Amino acid sequence: MEQTWRWFGPHDNVTLSDARQAGASGIVSALHDIPPGEVWPAEAIREHQQIIAAAGMTWSVVESVNVSEQIKQRGPLWRQHIDNYIDTLRNLASCGIHIVCYNFMPVVDWVRTDLEYPLPDGSISLRYESSALAAFDLFILKRPGADYDWTPDQQRQASIRLSHMNETERDRLTRTLLAGLPGTTEVYSLDYVRNAIAAYHDIGRNGLRANLGEFLRAVCPSAQELGVCLCIHPDDPPWPVFGLPRIAGTLDDLLFLLDQAHEQSNGITFCSGSLGARSDNDLPQIFRRIAHRIRFVHLRSTKQQPGEHAFYEAPHLAGDVDIVALMKELVLEERRRHAAGDYRPIPFRADHGNKILTDIGRLSVPGYPAVGRLKALAELRGVMTAVEALA
Repeated sequence: MEQTWRWFGPHDNVTLSDARQAGASGIVSALHDIPPGEVWPAEAIREHQQIIAAAGMTWSVVESVNVSEQIKQRGPLWRQHIDNYIDTLRNLASCGIHIVCYNFMPVVDWVRTDLEYPLPDGSISLRYESSALAAFDLFILKRPGADYDWTPDQQRQASIRLSHMNETERDRLTRTLLAGLPGTTEVYSLDYVRNAIAAYHDIGRNGLRANLGEFLRAVCPSAQELGVCLCIHPDDPPWPVFGLPRIAGTLDDLLFLLDQAHEQSNGITFCSGSLGARSDNDLPQIFRRIAHRIRFVHLRSTKQQPGEHAFYEAPHLAGDVDIVALMKELVLEERRRHAAGDYRPIPFRADHGNKILTDIGRLSVPGYPAVGRLKALAELRGVMTAVEALA
């Protein structure tokens, strides 16, 4: 397997040197300055690739070529954005990059309500709490229709939650939930979020599923010809947020999307953190059912907390996710592929990491500190080495 590390580009305070010293050989990265829907020029791809190569590593996985809202909504620019997406895949393939992660989450990417959640040992984690999200949704964002999406009891809990926040805490919650995608400096406005959410009012879960199917059927044949694997990332968290549908959070969801395009280019990024946030997901079972289409793996753990939909990101070998069982499945799948003549390593990365030691006080992308990820990758490497010896 290939040990990889996410890097957000030259402005990332966690450097390529940090990644190499942590033991990574592959880099997971993207051209974050190019808006969704536009073509990634081959020249820009090569320049980014050369920076990584000069540091002694390989650009192994693109995370992500973001899917535009026009594609998710099947809007008037849908066909143009599809063509641009295919052109980007063509340019990536010409540079020898063949694994592309993407997601189909409308409006917002992964969502947390606290980016500085202290753990008892002094480390700092990311946390999601539904009552905090409801407080923001109902009383700060004031999203039209929000009161229909939260039960009366949830609304009462949200009101209590808000009453316990001072102005500084409310501002911090707002900044956290309005932050743009990882790797960008964009912060959305309340009006932008309200309008963007409203655009999905008539689409719903079935409509978004249908639009994902259209995207896959339009793109996967070209990806197959180019030798590119598209790997959808599960929704994070895997339940509706701000009334927006989430369609990639369960085994049934993943089997549905694999059935939309039968090319081998239609693959999955297996993220144990996202899928593990649902206590009813059996992660080893999910892995076994879709193993033949898993092209990229994110490994991390979450810890459920009292209350509805509340969790924090636990140390990788703690929490509710059985990382050892998943690593065993991963090792067995790679061996199966080798026996079938496919010797390409499966790339995996320590997904997120808690802030520890010198991470605290050092600026980094939320969830992506240096020392916390070094610790996580070292733990995963140790598990992998033991499993490979014993399996």
